[in-house]
This record gives sequence, C-alpha cells and structure tokens, in this order.
Amino acid sequence: MLKNSHIWLWSYIAGRLRRRRLRYPLRILLAIADHFEPEQKPGDPLELQIKRVHDWITRYEKRYTGFKDCTGRPPVHTYFFPEEQYAPETVEPLAEHCARGFGEVEIHIHHDYDAEDAFREKMNVFRDRLAEHGLLCRDSTENRVKYGFVHGNWSLDNSRRDGRWCGLNNEITLLRDTGCYADFTLPSAPSECQTTKINSIYFAIDDPVRPKSHDTGVDVTFGGKTDGDLLMIQGPLALNWNSRIRGIVPRIENADINGTNPVTQQRIKLWIDQRILVPGVEDVVFVKLHTHGLKSALVDYLVGEELARGFELLEREFNDGNRFRLYYVTAREMANIVLAFNDGVLGPISELKDYRLKSIR
Repeated sequence: MLKNSHIWLWSYIAGRLRRRRLRYPLRILLAIADHFEPEQKPGDPLELQIKRVHDWITRYEKRYTGFKDCTGRPPVHTYFFPEEQYAPETVEPLAEHCARGFGEVEIHIHHDYDAEDAFREKMNVFRDRLAEHGLLCRDSTENRVKYGFVHGNWSLDNSRRDGRWCGLNNEITLLRDTGCYADFTLPSAPSECQTTKINSIYFAIDDPVRPKSHDTGVDVTFGGKTDGDLLMIQGPLALNWNSRIRGIVPRIENADINGTNPVTQQRIKLWIDQRILVPGVEDVVFVKLHTHGLKSALVDYLVGEELARGFELLEREFNDGNRFRLYYVTAREMANIVLAFNDGVLGPISELKDYRLKSIR
C-alpha cells in the first residue's frame, strides 16, 4: 500500500513540520468528486446504464433527504461524467437529480494516446452538450461556459511513465483553452501519477513539452491574485497510523470513499488535519473526497446504511455550530470560494459559493 510513496512522502513530512495553526470556529467545506460511470464494462447496453443511473438517483435521494449541514443542505456529489460515455438518456435524469439539490455535473474523460486536435474537439463538443442540459457554469468575468475536470486513470498531463491513458504533454494548456476552471483529480496515490505537491490548492504552470507539469505549482494565498494555467484543488493525502498493515506499516489515507475504508471519526480528523486551506484564511478547511458512484461493488455502501452512519457522525461531531461548521459544497462552489479568497474577498460561505462561476441552470 506504500507503493510509489517516494513521490510524495518527503512533501508530507515537510508539510507536517510547517503546518499552519487553524482558527476556530472552523468552517469545513466538504466536496465529493464522483467518477460517475454508467458504463461499467465495455459494451454495457444503454438500457442497463439507464437503469443504473435511475436506481442510483432513487436510492440516493431516499437515503440522504433529511441529512443537513449548517445551512440545511444534504450531502451533494459532483458527478464527473465520462465524455466517452455520453448519452442523453443517462445525462438528463442526472441533470434533473441535480436540479433537485443533490449535486452538479462536471467532466471526466478516459483516453489513450490522444492527439491535440482530437482532444480539443471532444472537450468542446462535450462541454456544449452538457450545457444544453442546463449543466456546467459560466464565468462571469469571461462570459463563457466553464467546467471542472477529473482525469480517468489518474494520468493527467501524460503523468504515467509509459505514456498510457493520456498522450498529451500539453493537456493542462488544452484544458485551460477549452474552459476548464479547475482540476479535482488528486490525490491519486498509490498511483505513479501522484504529484510531489500534496495537500495543496495551487495553480499549475504548463510546460507543453514535458509531462506532469502539475507536479509543482504556485500556492493560492488570500489576496495574492495568483494566476497560472490551471487551478488544482487537491484532496487530503496522509499516512494513517491508526490503520496499519500487519500492525506495523501505516496505510495511505487518500480521500477515497469506499466500503473497505469506511468513514470514521478518525478519518474525518485526518482529513481536517491535513489543513488544506488558503493561507490567510485559517478558519476554512477544504476537504475534497472522491469515489466511484456506480461501481457495483460500491453502490450498496455509498447509498446504504453504513455510509449514512458516517454522514451522521460527520454532522453530529463536526457541525456543532460552535467549534465546527460543516458545509456540503460542489466542486464548482469550492472553486468559487478559492477564487474569492485569491482575490482577497471574504464573506459568508453561502455568498461566496457563486462568486464567479455561475451555474447555467
């Protein structure tokens, strides 16, 4: 489980030594990046994919209606829908589910040995198709459709050593040019695609010749007006000494929500303790988790009683209105809050969630 830890372990140790002090009451922004794939196996019939989506929506809304953060909102998913699996029959019910207040849809892609022109065309077409469903957002400063992004197989910017599952050393530039407002792929450990920079919110600067340009970047700071090619919002990555292999080696905490690693109080504390924040605003912590909502092995956990107990714990212990205030947010809303802080703007979280990127719906 410590495979490829040499990529990020020293950054983790250094980060532990220079952690910023949190300020209380602490506002916890929790987003779930869901790699939402109706086609679980190549060639799955469309009817089966439609059934999976409808079953998910029915079970999710039944399970989580009644849960609430400090604003009364239920847990929300950001459904990163695969470009290569697009079908109106699966996207439209998901759009209606989101319109009822259970999340938003963004873009996910699996590709291999891709070419620049082909990638640009795919992203532009898929972006516009989702916008026609009332999904995605517009940037109020540019008046153009924007999207959040998660890379399939983790291999953003051609970050696998063998060049598989991407093929584009300038992918960060291409994402920027086609309207990507932020990437939410990381962490990807124990994959070799994991970056050296961890537990951070930063701007990547693309080197169009070399792969994995997002391995480093410039941190967002309050009022710093930082800029770059692509905003990177990472989830927590840590060593979990309370969960050890053979009682000795700590397991990797990589923000993955799945049935083999349930949500516990200890995990929640570990997420918060990575202190992913914008320096200068030490009373707001960003917790970006990820999951695969339609994987057959995960569905019963994600919309079942066990994860619901995790959310009950989260709302009971980390939403007391005194020491902690919990906010369920989408990826777009999380990015808006980052952009507001980058511009030096403070205010209630509920107002900052639509700071610049306005939902089309």
